[in-house]
Amino acid sequence: MRLDKFLKVSRLIKRRTVANEACDAGRVQLNGKTAKASSEVSVGDVIQISFGTREVRAEVLDVQETTRKEDAKELVKFL
Repeated sequence: MRLDKFLKVSRLIKRRTVANEACDAGRVQLNGKTAKASSEVSVGDVIQISFGTREVRAEVLDVQETTRKEDAKELVKFL
């Protein structure tokens, strides 16, 4: 699955266009490397997102095309 779509489905970022902009600005890393929006995400990958002075690190536990809001927290584990 594409990184920008995963960020939206997992609710780490609310909208896919915002996820695209964050990737283009270099604020998203996948396994320690700056990632493009089109990067492929798989189980076990570590995503790091910089929000201003705050950083969020999460490990991918599951990849699904769609999910309900209540179940989105089961897709990632915060580190």
